[in-house]
Amino acid sequence: MTNTRIPLLIDTDPGVDDALALLMAFNDPRFDVVGLTIAAGNVGLDHTVANALKLCEVCGVDVPVFPGADAPLVHPARDAAYVHGRDGFGDTGYAPAVRQAEAEHAALAILRLSHEHAGKLLLVALGPLTNVALALKLDPTLPSRVARCVIMGGSVTAHGNITPAAEFNIAFDPEAAHIVCSAFPRFDLADWEAVLAHGFQHDDADRWLAADSPRARFYAGISAHTRAWSKAGRGARWHAADALAMALALRPEWATETLERPLVVEMAGVHTRGGTIVDWNRQTGQPDNAAILMRYDQVRFEGLIQAALAAS
Repeated sequence: MTNTRIPLLIDTDPGVDDALALLMAFNDPRFDVVGLTIAAGNVGLDHTVANALKLCEVCGVDVPVFPGADAPLVHPARDAAYVHGRDGFGDTGYAPAVRQAEAEHAALAILRLSHEHAGKLLLVALGPLTNVALALKLDPTLPSRVARCVIMGGSVTAHGNITPAAEFNIAFDPEAAHIVCSAFPRFDLADWEAVLAHGFQHDDADRWLAADSPRARFYAGISAHTRAWSKAGRGARWHAADALAMALALRPEWATETLERPLVVEMAGVHTRGGTIVDWNRQTGQPDNAAILMRYDQVRFEGLIQAALAAS
């Protein structure tokens, strides 16, 4: 019997946001998650790999986990442990997963899976783009085998969340982001500013997380730290960046507004390193490469999250 499910490869750095996005992907029967390629980002690689394995265990899925880059390509970067907890999963002290990670490096796994699923592969990048950049340096023809690439990153009008101009994933490894955004002739982008436009009420999230399901219980525990941090610093709404990117990946038809424009990554600016520079007025003559999410159906977005938590 032919497998009609869409092969989905997720490059990620779990991370509480990433965990929610992975729950969404695991919950969608139309997709076959063929691998998780893991980078350092939110926290160090040892933690992000362990977190990916644990989430697979909690969800009862046997998706291979491939460790990748433990640092940016060129310059060191600080992590986001202050948001996600030192271990990236809220320092809950969970029992490590029984299963081990694969021996194959993430960049090699990306290339191998792109050949195995050539022309069909959906690549979703939720963290710094180091692994994807390494894969592109090994084989620049990678984009020709990827049906669709979705990236969570950037701040398209320079309302950054890690510097005044830059979003965390891109700022963590601007050189990698430059390589990826230059190589893919088209990618879908869910940036930080779209995330801010699609927050959901903490009270609603608390209700979803009270559901009597293993996924909700586990996620309630690992997200408690970041939700408390968000309540203290951002007010009534919680913002789950990777969940929005995953919604765009799984259900692109629920986007109500996207804009296509040329986009480049700034690597050298004194104040703007890691910035995503959008040619809004198409002054450079470069082709549109980024399909930038502006608006997504909020009710349907929240419905995907509830379903992923088994809360609906």
